[in-house]
Amino acid sequence: MSRRPPRVRAIAALSFVLALVPGAFARTVDFAGYTWEVREGGGGPGPNRWSADNVRVAADGLHLRIAGAGGQWTCAEVTLTQALGFGTYAFELAGRPDRFDRNIVLGLFDYPTPDIGPDGTNEIDIEFAQWGDAGDGRRLNWTVYPPALGPAPTHAQRAFALTGDASTHRFDWTATGVKFASFDGWQDAGGLALLAKWNDAPAKPWRHIPQKPLPVHMNLWLFKGQPPVDGQEVEVVIRSFVFTPHQP
Repeated sequence: MSRRPPRVRAIAALSFVLALVPGAFARTVDFAGYTWEVREGGGGPGPNRWSADNVRVAADGLHLRIAGAGGQWTCAEVTLTQALGFGTYAFELAGRPDRFDRNIVLGLFDYPTPDIGPDGTNEIDIEFAQWGDAGDGRRLNWTVYPPALGPAPTHAQRAFALTGDASTHRFDWTATGVKFASFDGWQDAGGLALLAKWNDAPAKPWRHIPQKPLPVHMNLWLFKGQPPVDGQEVEVVIRSFVFTPHQP
């Protein structure tokens, strides 16, 4: 699951023990040439309630929504039905993650199945969040969790501002490191302007960089299960997802 960065791990420790509920997939959707399982039920991160009604595929992309009705807030998550390995992962977004309410989290990430490793390992995250803190506006988070428990995850956080609803976010994963980059715009709609980048290239990559193929998750959720401060529902469109494997 996508989780908050190390700086808030202590205050959110209870959220980490709430893993995906076994069998909690309501249906599948086809998007970007892949099949994705749609989550339903309760559990972490958060904890939150997850509703398949908050996920739909339309002509403009995959829609993820946080909805509130009758005092009950529900979130959205999809999981790729296959594992992908070293390569470039690119996500085009339609929305304003740079203006998210402080309790909103959007995660685009790799996460391990139980046979690969436990929570806190084998994860590569792009997350848009302020983790419940109005803070200084640094909503762009990048985190890499090691292939086994022991080494601490590495993390970078950036402020960013979009000129409109279009943005592109990538990570390039190799055996020796992960390079992250975020851009204002889409490639086919006027080009890209670099917003921020980070290269996680540790001295001992076999201890710090995941080495096995992992499924992609995309989720939109509420930090610690708290509703948006502004009381407004949220929707984000994943306009495209493209995986480009590295050549052997």
